[in-house]
Amino acid sequence: MPKDFIHEIQETIAVLFASASGWHKELNMISWNGSEPGYDIREWAPDHEKSSKSVTLTEEEAAILMTVLIKRIKGQDSVGVQASQKNEYDP
Repeated sequence: MPKDFIHEIQETIAVLFASASGWHKELNMISWNGSEPGYDIREWAPDHEKSSKSVTLTEEEAAILMTVLIKRIKGQDSVGVQASQKNEYDP
């Protein structure tokens, strides 16, 4: 029996892509089933009633991802970054 998941979009941070069909790839802060909100990247139907699979990140995971992406975009080596390593973007 499928489990119902209740979500609450607490903040839309960015629309990353909008398709001609009206679906949007968004970065949102979402709380699932009343849990602590996380950074959620997924595609949404125009009415937010349907969505694709996603990636939801904690604050720490988002900070690590940001560090890795900035280094990669700048052409620096980002191999070997681990969750336990402190980075310059730690809150």
